[in-house]
Amino acid sequence: MTDPIQLPIDGVLDLHTFRPKEVKDLVTDYLEACREKGILQVRIIHGKGIGNLRRTVHALLARHPHVISYHLAHEQLGGWGATIVHLRK
Repeated sequence: MTDPIQLPIDGVLDLHTFRPKEVKDLVTDYLEACREKGILQVRIIHGKGIGNLRRTVHALLARHPHVISYHLAHEQLGGWGATIVHLRK
């Protein structure tokens, strides 16, 4: 077992370095940590690829009770390789 990775809670979560099986808990925990810090807009970078990770992230967001809305990022922020999430207070 490895030590937990410490992530900066700054509103940007890059999933490139994580295994797919880690994504569900990671996204959920990260969104909660952002809410606790008052960060209500989060950018999740899932990459463009073939879209599997994006679909997984969007499925999680669609069921998350604190997510107001989400959409693909503007081109300057990653385009379809990133998702912007708006959270409830």
